[in-house]
Amino acid sequence: MNAFPPDWQHAIQRYNAAVTRRQFFRRTGTGLGVAALSALLGRPAMGAAETLATAMNEPWKIAPKAKRAIYISLIGAPSQLELFDYKPHLKSRFKEDLKDYLGREGERLTGMTSGQTAFPLAPSIYNFAQHGQSGTWIGELLPFTAKMVDDICLIRSMKTDAINHEPANQLMYTGSMQNGKASMGSWLSYGLGSLNQDLPAFVVLQARHSSPLSNVQAISARLWGAGFLPGKHAGVSFRPQGDPVLYLNDAPGIPRELRREMLDGLEALNRRSYEAIGDPEIQTRTQQYEMAFRMQTSIPELADFTGEPESTYALYGEEARNRGTFASSALMARRLVERGVRFVQIFHRGWDQHGNLPRDLAAQCKDVDQASYALVQDLKQRGMLDDTLVIWGGEFGRTVYCQGTLTETNYGRDHHPRAFSLWLAGGGIKGGTVYGETDEMSYNIVKDPVHVRDLHATILHLMGMDHERLSFRFQGLDQRLTGVTPAQVVSGILA
Repeated sequence: MNAFPPDWQHAIQRYNAAVTRRQFFRRTGTGLGVAALSALLGRPAMGAAETLATAMNEPWKIAPKAKRAIYISLIGAPSQLELFDYKPHLKSRFKEDLKDYLGREGERLTGMTSGQTAFPLAPSIYNFAQHGQSGTWIGELLPFTAKMVDDICLIRSMKTDAINHEPANQLMYTGSMQNGKASMGSWLSYGLGSLNQDLPAFVVLQARHSSPLSNVQAISARLWGAGFLPGKHAGVSFRPQGDPVLYLNDAPGIPRELRREMLDGLEALNRRSYEAIGDPEIQTRTQQYEMAFRMQTSIPELADFTGEPESTYALYGEEARNRGTFASSALMARRLVERGVRFVQIFHRGWDQHGNLPRDLAAQCKDVDQASYALVQDLKQRGMLDDTLVIWGGEFGRTVYCQGTLTETNYGRDHHPRAFSLWLAGGGIKGGTVYGETDEMSYNIVKDPVHVRDLHATILHLMGMDHERLSFRFQGLDQRLTGVTPAQVVSGILA
């Protein structure tokens, strides 16, 4: 007996009749094709047939260096001049007006400084020192990061196309300044799949900053959304307080056995709808129900830190005991990748220092420095750093000139897309490396520029994917994380 009324049946027949030849072969390529090949070659060849089908449908895969990744996203853009790009000679040029210099360079200005009549040069008030066998210069605000310079690769020549936060963050985390694109984590989930069926492939953590002084830069779910990719690849945002995910407990009066029966019945209805209509979102919904059911068991164990030894808190700091802090999020990130989560993204806001930079930047660095170091060392001592990629950075840099009032101890910096710094560690990265150079004022790149798209290409390469072949057909176009503008893998930072 057909479950649909006559008018629905007629509509479904018309829809199925409209399925194109291309759609037919795309849908049946891994079903009928594998079945036919295995029938011809015999049952022992079934594994080979499945491998062939995978290769035909996933041509983007290459040999990976990393199995998983953690991206520490510092929203608001930390100043490279105070942290990574040492320019000692600027101290003698305090308050020098850069108006003529900006005119020569044709600089794009934000609305916050475009009305300034003078652009006074603001040297960093912080000291730098060389560290490690590599002798890398690191600012005094990051003493823990300084201890691991031989584990990281510092890129000083990053550049982007965007000058304001929202488009810059979208470009950094989705590959485009336009809305509706798939996020980096969603691409990794789509291209590589999951390593753990009881947890999402892509998890987002939003860490609160400890300092009440810091400006909070807004972010949106677009930065971890699936865009045009199937919805199951979107990032799952864990809550910083209470249960990481809502509704972990079954409703009163509904035991687990009954809940299982309800889901089985719902799955049967969804399967009949999918067989009739073929809408992939029906499958996505079913998969989400199943994941939610399994997470009711996996999430409580994941969120229970009581089994962590005291040495963990000595490494990460006491703030790791407090849910929602950056230190706690870093520890959670280690626990997530340890359990097979493919991509973890930690968002930490408050890095937009347009005024009183010395006060606010110092507080922000204190919030993240020890735990960032701890995360890398924790992975290293567990034998996981070699196949876990860690990325640390913001969406653009900060200007060498001051925004607003400048004194010898207080200043602010505006947005700067032309040059900024970012570091990577782990899976396939050459530790103890400094890549790229800027000019005398950290204003323009003079050696080895790395565009955001090049960073994306490199991350995909390390994770085992060819950025030019990883695509998804949407609205008649083969969409890619790196878009249509040429991008290249940054081979100089690879081990």
